[in-house]
Amino acid sequence: MPPAKKPKPRTRTYDPAKTRTAVLTQYANIRTAVLTLTPAQLALPTRLGDWTVRDLAAHVTMAVETVSRNLDRDEPEKAELALLDWPFATAARAADIAGGTRELAAAHPDPDSLNALYALTEQRLTQRLATAPGTRRLGTRTGAMTLADYLVTRTVELVVHTDDLNAAILGLDIPYDRQALATCTRLLADTLAAKAPGGSTEVRIPPYAVVQCVEGPRHTRGTPPNVVETDPLTWIRLATGRVQWADALDDAQVSASGERADLGGLLPLMA
Repeated sequence: MPPAKKPKPRTRTYDPAKTRTAVLTQYANIRTAVLTLTPAQLALPTRLGDWTVRDLAAHVTMAVETVSRNLDRDEPEKAELALLDWPFATAARAADIAGGTRELAAAHPDPDSLNALYALTEQRLTQRLATAPGTRRLGTRTGAMTLADYLVTRTVELVVHTDDLNAAILGLDIPYDRQALATCTRLLADTLAAKAPGGSTEVRIPPYAVVQCVEGPRHTRGTPPNVVETDPLTWIRLATGRVQWADALDDAQVSASGERADLGGLLPLMA
């Protein structure tokens, strides 16, 4: 008998209108919080190497402004990058992004100039999204993508950096838009399934995602022999390297049962 084919990860679809609203809402949540920050708070360290809160806050605007800037440019002839390719393509641009972030932060050193940057970025994004169709192609740093797909990636940027800001400043508590959190969680779960295709392990991230992954005997009915379960924010931290697999297990932030339930060698998915 020929060998069984590895199951391909399911290509998930996202509602473009809901994704647009999620991006705008989560950006507004961050902007509202940044408006309250003092110079001393902006100078605080973050868990992102040598980035300060000011660097991180500036980076959020840059991550969103890429939508408007790319909509201002000529449209590429075709989309080169599929949505599930994006998480694996970001590392190559990390140095450029870090350099641009520091330059932007240096150009907006005080709360007033940073707040003005946030306001302008939000205005441009709102205006450009009002008329651009989801099928419009963008020439992004990582490759040409449709606007609809690129906005899904922006939920990852916004949710992950919301968590980074909340971790840096005790009591900041920027809220998470439910749709943004769900979209981010699902994309990163599907990324795991793409990285380790298979059906032997079930990863549950209630209430947003369940994926099958890891090569081995495929589960078809009853209780799966290999199960991983965690909450959305812990999953996002694991997938982006904010939390290590062993630490999450030790702290009971994730449960894993079965011989193929150890995801430590597959994480992080992006950093």
